[in-house]
Amino acid sequence: MGALLQNRLFQIEMPKKRSIYLEDLPMSEAWERFVSALSAADLWGAFPGEAIPLHEALGRVTAEPVWARLSAPHYHASAVDGYAVYAGDTQDATETHAVSLTEIQADADIEGVERPAQAVNTGHPLPAWANAVIMIEHVQPSDGALLIRASVAPWQHVRAMGEDMVATQLVLPANHRIRPVDLGAIAGSGHATVSVRRRPRVAIIPTGSELISAEHAAEGQLYAGQIIEYNSLVLGAQISEWGGVPTRWPIVADEYDAIKQAVTDAAQDHDLVLINAGSSAGSEDYTIHVVRELGEALVHGIAIRPGHPVIFGMIHLDDRQVPIIGVPGYPVSAALTGEIFVQRMLSRWAGQPAPERPQISGTLSRKINSPPGDDDFVRVTVGRVDDQVIVTPLARGAGVISSLVRADGIVRVPRFSEGQDAGDQVLVDLYRQPPEIDRTIVAIGSHDLTLDLLAQFLAERAPGMRLTSANVGSLGGLVALRRAEAHLAGAHLLDPETGTTNWPYIERYLPNADIRVITLVERQQGLIVPPGNPKGIADLTDLPRHDLQFVNRQQGAGTRVLLDYLLDQSEIEAERISGYEREEYTHLAVAAAVASGAADCGLGIQAAARALELDFVPIAEERYDLVIPRQHAESELLRPLLDLLADADFRAAIAALPGYSTARMGQVVERPG
Repeated sequence: MGALLQNRLFQIEMPKKRSIYLEDLPMSEAWERFVSALSAADLWGAFPGEAIPLHEALGRVTAEPVWARLSAPHYHASAVDGYAVYAGDTQDATETHAVSLTEIQADADIEGVERPAQAVNTGHPLPAWANAVIMIEHVQPSDGALLIRASVAPWQHVRAMGEDMVATQLVLPANHRIRPVDLGAIAGSGHATVSVRRRPRVAIIPTGSELISAEHAAEGQLYAGQIIEYNSLVLGAQISEWGGVPTRWPIVADEYDAIKQAVTDAAQDHDLVLINAGSSAGSEDYTIHVVRELGEALVHGIAIRPGHPVIFGMIHLDDRQVPIIGVPGYPVSAALTGEIFVQRMLSRWAGQPAPERPQISGTLSRKINSPPGDDDFVRVTVGRVDDQVIVTPLARGAGVISSLVRADGIVRVPRFSEGQDAGDQVLVDLYRQPPEIDRTIVAIGSHDLTLDLLAQFLAERAPGMRLTSANVGSLGGLVALRRAEAHLAGAHLLDPETGTTNWPYIERYLPNADIRVITLVERQQGLIVPPGNPKGIADLTDLPRHDLQFVNRQQGAGTRVLLDYLLDQSEIEAERISGYEREEYTHLAVAAAVASGAADCGLGIQAAARALELDFVPIAEERYDLVIPRQHAESELLRPLLDLLADADFRAAIAALPGYSTARMGQVVERPG
């Protein structure tokens, strides 16, 4: 009994043990293994058809050919308003010799009538004796007769029966995605319904005891350690866009039996099960064990980044098998899993080829470091500057959801290449159409909250135009301009020797360039501190205190230059400041570090402090400029953006932000000397 009990306990506990990856397969090999299992289960082919009304068929895929039941038109029809005639009766008509026609009523007997003509409107059927139509403006009524001065050819101005389609003719082939015009062709050929591929039913099961719904979070029920669950929203929207029917399961806690039950239930009436999170190798990652118990695990671990711990498996039911994919929990990994695996499955089931995005080749603006053994998928922004397409990598990390929103495309770095260098030519799979890239303004440089407002107003005032920005610091922006990688750069670089802003650095980094410097805003810089300033920080002289933890901006940032200048003025050594080496790339990131308790203070703008409900100790005022090569400043592309600097609503929106002044907005800062 003891041995049996011990064995039973072992069986119960076994699924909860930490797992390791079954393998680290190359992406192509992992996919082939999954496809092989799908083929063996007769699941790697187009779904059967279902008949639906035409008004529901837009975007669906035909399951079988559509053959015309009727000819279109199904009778000889007049193509114009005029008179139906027999063409032979008009052959003697010339400009100098009019021929007289006799007008008759519809269905009149033409026996004994010389040169009959019957009035018809566009679309009316021709009488059986007629084979042409004379346009009404070419007929002259005269004493009860109709005079014509030009002959017509047989079938002139006539839509002959079957001119468009002939009965039994192919209207649409199978596996054709139905467009609006196709609906008219199907109806016109005599059909009220059409057979289309059944839409795949996909269950999405979010798992994790730490998850909370967006609805509960919006009500204020969000605490440290809880994570808003939105992967199922993204995956569900992807599936809908790709022609599937998603079912989003309620959040399932990290409990083995609960996860097993959810998968079992979902497999009963769905074609594919996606289980989100729990696919890695942690102590509460149960997905692989559930898959093994309910069927077969085919793949656990694919050599891709992000998305390494993907699971492919098959759930075995009494009468069929159901594929299951363990989707990693990080948002970027989850979305990428959908793009490179789920979309391919849904396309196959719809009888469609593997999806292909538009592509564009461009120059990489920054180095990409990639893990050597993995295919690396890097999201990027894309813009055309002068004659070259500039590709800028976005912030990395599988949890960086903002990179999904901002991305214009994705670059695949092949495994074993260890990345790409700045200046390399790369191929981008675009999320946008190429013409959108040509309407994109690229800003690289210092971070400021007003750039987001500038982008928003640009989108409203000039629909179709976009402003994309990369936060690399003021110096990084000047370097980007030197390399012709941006249309403009935001900068606020204080020169310690002259006390002037930006121009000394422009002279140094862009010595021979024709540059315009235009003031965007003046803003307040200061120390961002927790609410109530609990440690009583008064100014920079407090920073060396042993009880303070500082958070800094990155080297090359204007704020970092300002800090170093002010420390030097106050004779404060940077080495004495705890946290001076910790770097963040935006003012909001500094504020977030303070809000989270990771730092006691950091130098930043007042608007960032207010955004996260923090307090602010003013230190200095500074000017934030747009540095623009003259050829761009005078271009049609930038005209709508520069016009915004005089827009009253835009100025009011900026002035409403704490710590900002628009008094000098739009002023050109002349080159000193």
